[in-house]
Parts: sequence; structure tokens; C-alpha cells
Amino acid sequence: MKIVLVSGLSGSGKTVALNSLEDNGYYCVDNLPAMLVLEVVNLLADAGHERVALSVDARSASLHALPESVARLRARGDDCRVLYLEAGTQALLRRFQETRRRHPLTSGEFTLAEAIEHERELLAGVAEIGDRIDTSDLQAKVLRTWIDELLGAPGSPLTLLFESFAFRSGIPLDADWVIDARMLANPYYEPALRALTGRDAPVTEFLDGQESAQRLLGDIRSFLARWLPDIASGNRSYLTVAIGCTGGRHRSVYLAERLAAGFRSDWRVLVRHRALAAEAAAP
Repeated sequence: MKIVLVSGLSGSGKTVALNSLEDNGYYCVDNLPAMLVLEVVNLLADAGHERVALSVDARSASLHALPESVARLRARGDDCRVLYLEAGTQALLRRFQETRRRHPLTSGEFTLAEAIEHERELLAGVAEIGDRIDTSDLQAKVLRTWIDELLGAPGSPLTLLFESFAFRSGIPLDADWVIDARMLANPYYEPALRALTGRDAPVTEFLDGQESAQRLLGDIRSFLARWLPDIASGNRSYLTVAIGCTGGRHRSVYLAERLAAGFRSDWRVLVRHRALAAEAAAP
């Protein structure tokens, strides 16, 4: 079976994820107690379902049992993925204030901000085994696209994600490694390049000609080539390398694209450009 366990912080986009999975032919079960994951999977398998998505959140009983259930499903041969959605506290506060919905952990004991942090603590063990997506600055249609890309990755020792971002928007929460490209010459200050991006030929030619950019590329490639086999041997299925520059449009995009091209022959590679995706989704 293909099984996707969806978890993460309230307000981070779990409903969007489930809707996307349902649209792609998954039988979806929302708010399932963690202790029932194996039982429900077996029942759905007996009913003939081959693609199943189960949502488990912080209110679930026996949440600590989820990693063991995932390990058991994988050990018997099921293709089980854990999708963990998260967002920064300020982004979550804004969403709850805009929708006027109540946080599920809010009570007389917690304020909204305290409930968000408490939920983050409760789900820390799930986050460790999940493919993490930071939805802080993502619109729903972008999130759906990224989920489709992630779950479309075939079974492989490791899926390597190169993600460009703007430092002024904050470091993505889903980053495993963060690389700062702000010391490189900035195409933004070249009038002919300002409106372009790191995917456009004039910008790539500009940065291809910068000795510092080529040294940084070489250092990153050497580092990744040295350590990726060890990471994959530790049963990691997903690694996010986040590359940032000031605006997230030129240097970080260029580096992400160049690195992806260099590793695509040996690894399953995905590329995301957070700042460009936000621009494209803007009305």
C-alpha cells in the first residue's frame, strides 16, 4: 500500500494537504487516534484500498506510538510517508486571528501563543520522522503543488531538496542545512538584471563569471558529495538544503538550480523557490 500520514501544527495546512491527497485518489481519514493507525490500515487494505492518507494531530491518544507504527508499516513492505506541516508562530497567530477559529489546545490554561508552542512540543517526535514543509509564506495552491511533487518522488535512498529563500522573510523551518549566499555579488544592483531571476540566462552568465560564486558552488558540492551517502545509510528519506540571499530571487535561485543539476544524476532531486513561488501566487 501507499500510505501517507499527515500531521503537523494546527493552522499549518493539514486540511489543504488532505484535500490534495483525496483529489489524487487517496482514501482519507481525518483526526485518527495514533493507536488505531495499524488497525485502520489493515481494514482499508482488506477493503481493497491501495492509497490511503491518515491525519493524526496533537490531540491524538498515544501519539508516542506513531513512530513505531510507521516503522512496522515500512518493515512489512508498505510505502509509508509522513508529511509534517509547520509554520512560524507569527504566521499561525495571524491565521487564527483572520479565521477567528479556536486553536484545539486553547483552554483556560493556555493563551493562543502558548497553545501553539505547546502543540509544537507535543509533535516534536513526529516532526523528526516526517518530510517537513514550512507553510509560513505559502498560499494553498503552492502547497498543493509542493505536496504533489514530494509524494511523486519514487522510492529511493534519499530525496534531496534544494530550496531558495529570502533572509528578509526568515529561514524556512523545514531546512536541515542553511547556506548564506549574501556575500556574493548581487545581480540586483545591475540594472539590466534586476527584474530577472536566477533562472534567467543573463543572471546565470553573470554569476558563472563570478569567481566567488564558483568557489562556493564547489565547496557545497564537495561537502554534499562527502556526506550524502552517510545520511542516506541512516535511513533518512528527505534532506532539505536551504540557500538564502537578501530577496530570494537571484543568487539563491542560481545556486539551487546549479546544485540540483549537479546532483540529479545520482539522487532524487527536487527544487523549490520560496520567494518566486510567493510572487507567482500573488494576486
